[in-house]
Amino acid sequence: MPDIIARWESQCGTGLEHLVLKLRPEGATAESVVIGTADDPVAVRYRMVIDAGWRVQELRAEAVGTNRRLHLLSDGAGHWRDGDDRPLPHLDGAIDIDLSISPFTNTLPIRRLAAAADGPDPALGIDIVTAYVSVPDLDVMADPQRYTRIDAGGVWLYQSRDSDFRREIKVDGHGLVVDYPGLFRRVL
Repeated sequence: MPDIIARWESQCGTGLEHLVLKLRPEGATAESVVIGTADDPVAVRYRMVIDAGWRVQELRAEAVGTNRRLHLLSDGAGHWRDGDDRPLPHLDGAIDIDLSISPFTNTLPIRRLAAAADGPDPALGIDIVTAYVSVPDLDVMADPQRYTRIDAGGVWLYQSRDSDFRREIKVDGHGLVVDYPGLFRRVL
């Protein structure tokens, strides 16, 4: 399978993300660099290993030019540990990663939940918990979310379950964000 290269620009500043997604039968690897806006000068590099079921197995992230680094490991069943193999029980139940500055992390639940969204009542949405990574500090917390497929043409409703934030996200056939109104737009 050929690698997928995607690039997004921030709609609320001058940020840019460049991602290389390597799809393989056993899963995928995503490598990316995100450069923040002039108002929030930050650069983050991350590498994510994903299994064939679109569950994150490993995340390595670093804020470029700082000593802030993050290494997370997951069993794919909602149990996490840090790079020193210490359990992270505050993330129990989280399957997906949500990096605050990357639209790619929406692809994880969308790809994973696509089959379930075709179920008996897809309009109900699917509740999930993510391991939310804030930038630039790279702190991690559990974050409840809901994804609802709006149509089979690639529109999903994202809703935060602990705030009133919601957006209809348009994705392509790979589940990669094309348009995340007010936040990201795919440019490559």
